[in-house]
Amino acid sequence: MKTHEIAGQIRAEAARVLVGQEAVFDLLLVALLSGGHVLLEGPPGTAKTLMAKTLAQLTQAEFRRVQFTPDLMPSDVIGTQVFDLSTGQFHLRRGPIFTQVLLGDEINRAPAKTQSALLEAMEERQVTIEGERMLLPDPFFVLATQNPIEYEGTYPLPEAQLDRFLFKLLIDYAPQDVEIEVLRRYQRGFDARRLEDVGLQPVIGPAALAACRAEIAGVQVEEGILRYITNIAQESRKSPDLTLGASARASIALLQTARAYAALQGRAFVVPDDVKLLARPVYRHRIMLRPEAEIEGLTADTAIGRILGRLEVPR
Repeated sequence: MKTHEIAGQIRAEAARVLVGQEAVFDLLLVALLSGGHVLLEGPPGTAKTLMAKTLAQLTQAEFRRVQFTPDLMPSDVIGTQVFDLSTGQFHLRRGPIFTQVLLGDEINRAPAKTQSALLEAMEERQVTIEGERMLLPDPFFVLATQNPIEYEGTYPLPEAQLDRFLFKLLIDYAPQDVEIEVLRRYQRGFDARRLEDVGLQPVIGPAALAACRAEIAGVQVEEGILRYITNIAQESRKSPDLTLGASARASIALLQTARAYAALQGRAFVVPDDVKLLARPVYRHRIMLRPEAEIEGLTADTAIGRILGRLEVPR
């Protein structure tokens, strides 16, 4: 079965649970197929946890959730060696990071030391405990959330960790008609805390996921598209709106996600519109606005739009 056919089945099953978040859910699927991680930013109650649980269930992936708090220690996330009095030996108590889909809820509430504990896991797909390196399962997908409104008691994510996220996705409140449909579903008995009652049918497992990734690796990207991707990065470094442009890692992320998105659409090649669509979620957390631009009310998305507007789109 082709990637776009599998994606269609996943969307159809997800629609039994999710309302009004189809575009965001599509990008979560793109990130999973690209082997990346996602930072979700939005107010409470906008289905962030529900999307993560739904994606895990539809892909037969093990799911765990960690509530990040100011007193959370790195060992609470990755695990630690524990002494067993009965045997007189140490044994490993694995943390919740040993899973396939990890939801890090309100990640910016944990101190930098705990946030940094995720760096090795997200980049190397392994953790080191007491000098011993242990591989994480495949797939390993981190979906972290943060609240954009409440900043008291939060710790800004360091640039090194932000760069580990493939996408930063913004979620806003749903329009009224979508909210009404959500209420209708709850009136009919739907409960987001009891997804098993909905009867979601898993669509793919690890083998099918690997096959999708193999198909994505074969998606063609013309030289003009490659030049367009690097032009975006080069232009971001020269932009008068920014103090920090995008690194080469951003260009790689844009290339990989454009190929995955093309495969989801049933194409064996990338078109410029794929790149333009994905530029904002790939770039918005990797660039830094100048203070005067922020005073003028400029946002990262507006700055990216200006960069795209200055570049010639390949035919």
